[in-house]
Amino acid sequence: MERTDVGGVHVKYLHHCHRQLWLYARGVRPEHLSERVRLGEAVHEVSYDRFRPVDLGAAKLDHLDGDLWVHEVKSSRRPTAADEAQALHYCLRLIDVGVEARGAVLHYRPTRRTIRIPFDDEQRARAMGDIAAVLDIVERSDPPDRLDRPRCAGCSYIDYCWTD
Repeated sequence: MERTDVGGVHVKYLHHCHRQLWLYARGVRPEHLSERVRLGEAVHEVSYDRFRPVDLGAAKLDHLDGDLWVHEVKSSRRPTAADEAQALHYCLRLIDVGVEARGAVLHYRPTRRTIRIPFDDEQRARAMGDIAAVLDIVERSDPPDRLDRPRCAGCSYIDYCWTD
């Protein structure tokens, strides 16, 4: 896997579960079976129809506004480190292709909350570190250890990790 192959889902999984990231990078994709994933897709489709997705190959962001802020729609109620890391990754990817992204806006539909994250040198370093960490995990020959089972509740990869 090359640096440019790292997408937002890879970064999100890096911050959620290294085993999930490792499996995803090998083509294991059970997300279509997840009710949470389907809910997130439905929320996005009906709540933010004015947004136009931007496809950067491995990275697909929800929207880039005229002021060069990345917008990401989330179906969860609370912000997570994974949400922020994914949005910062999109900013870095845009800069890599010559678009000077100013930062990201996370939209949490269930609570109608938004969080604005400026993209600066510190955030750039974090995003670059995430790419390096993704590549390190993906290049392992053996899967990373699974999380404690209670942390796996609702994960679409649970059968891959907990079926013996």
